[in-house]
Amino acid sequence: MAHFDTSGLQPAADRLTEQGIDVVRLGYADLIGTDRGRDLLVNRFARTAGSGVAFCRSVYGTTPLGGVVDMDGGLSDGLPDLVAFPDVDTLLPVPWEPGVAHCIADLFNPDGSPSQESPRTVLRNVVHRFAELGMEPMVGPELEFYVLEEAPESPSGWRRYGEGTGNVYVSGLKGDPENVLLKSLRQLGDYGIEVVAANHEFSSGQFEINMWHGEALDAADRAHRFKAAIKELARQQGRLATFMPKPFNDEGGSGYHLHFSTWSEDGRPLFDDPEGPDGLSVVARQMIAGILAHAPALAALANPTVNSYKRFGPDTLAPWLIDWGMDNRSAMVRIPPERGNASRLELRLGDASANSYLIIAGMLAAAYLGVQHELEPSEPLVGYGYDVTKADKLPTSLGAALDALEADTDLIDVLGLSFVKAFTTYKRDEIDRFNTWITDWEFREYTYHL
Repeated sequence: MAHFDTSGLQPAADRLTEQGIDVVRLGYADLIGTDRGRDLLVNRFARTAGSGVAFCRSVYGTTPLGGVVDMDGGLSDGLPDLVAFPDVDTLLPVPWEPGVAHCIADLFNPDGSPSQESPRTVLRNVVHRFAELGMEPMVGPELEFYVLEEAPESPSGWRRYGEGTGNVYVSGLKGDPENVLLKSLRQLGDYGIEVVAANHEFSSGQFEINMWHGEALDAADRAHRFKAAIKELARQQGRLATFMPKPFNDEGGSGYHLHFSTWSEDGRPLFDDPEGPDGLSVVARQMIAGILAHAPALAALANPTVNSYKRFGPDTLAPWLIDWGMDNRSAMVRIPPERGNASRLELRLGDASANSYLIIAGMLAAAYLGVQHELEPSEPLVGYGYDVTKADKLPTSLGAALDALEADTDLIDVLGLSFVKAFTTYKRDEIDRFNTWITDWEFREYTYHL
């Protein structure tokens, strides 16, 4: 039987009551980053959550269409429970749902041990590795997404919102005729997740909202909440927001870029060294090298869907090769020009479908291994970043990325074997389902002539 520290539950409930909040939405991320949860009444919060709130363990393995993937400890074992316990430090009122506060839960096995398949646990374990080195990783997420509106005439039932060519980085009604982005930015600004800026992206109906950098677990919590919030705000307006990597053949994909640096325990930026090559420290170069060395395996977490690999290719502004460069947006790892406290790297590998906890955990694990093994990066890219003679290609399919992850024993050691087994089992099932599904492309390609 699990025993938790319940001392913070009743004081948290009392504070919520004083704020006029009567419901706590207890949520957590599953393997694909969906926020799974349950609404709890505040007047019984301490009692209800005191021993944890039980969920079926197979929620980890629930597919987008509701199927259940049989992972270890799941369907074949009788669909046992896991236990969600609230992290009351994460309680935030939800501005667009009066009377509701959201709280992130940590997940445990019934015996009280942390659930090693939980994405939040995976990231926390990697952050502990950094603490052993006397370092604190800092992360700033950047996420792109599409907003769609209903279109009965479309085969999918949806079309891009605000269709118009060339509205790249415009503000106002030109690319956002009903101010959907501005309304969302204001509401998110009241949510406490540190969003700071927003813009129209390259494609029609595509937008980006940036979040302030912060400690890695906090950054992941905020990014997880951001994705769920964007979809909720779109639903309120009768629209659909999607973080699908490449939803359209005739427009670009949506990325998930991470700005990353690491700091000492006494608050010094460890990436900066005015005397080092390009103003970068030995630690920075080792972490760049670690990310490059483990990039094929990292792709499985940063690009976790079958659709992800349709976003890659020459001239897409999505990386194609395993490379790094100085202020070069065609490289997989870009080094922005700022130094000093702002010295950092930008990992441009990820797409918007990535689970925030897992893409950050994967990046940090690779960076950590670069320091552990004292790796040195290759020469930085100069010029065009899609020349296959300059660097190795990233995996070109989800299956190839999963192969690389399963073969990367060092990365598995940092992320945890039980998590990697659960993740790859879930994703192998996705590939199997895709490979047996007849697509619109196949019908159009073959039916008439064959």
